[in-house]
Amino acid sequence: MAIFDDDEPPKPKGLVPKDLDAMSIEALDEYIAELQAEIERVKTKIAAKRDARGAAEGFFKG
Repeated sequence: MAIFDDDEPPKPKGLVPKDLDAMSIEALDEYIAELQAEIERVKTKIAAKRDARGAAEGFFKG
C-alpha cells in the first residue's frame, strides 16, 4: 500500500445537496448507503495518514 494515493481522482469540494423530496424511499436508502461508504473511506484515509505521520515522527525522533 502506498503512503500517497495520487491515483485517486480529486473529489469535488463539499457535498452537493440532493433534492430529497424527489427521491423514493429506496433511493434514499441507497443514498444513505453511499454516504456511509464514503464516511468509511474517509476514516480509512485518516487512519492511514495518522499511521504515516506517526512513523515519520518516530523516524525523525529516533
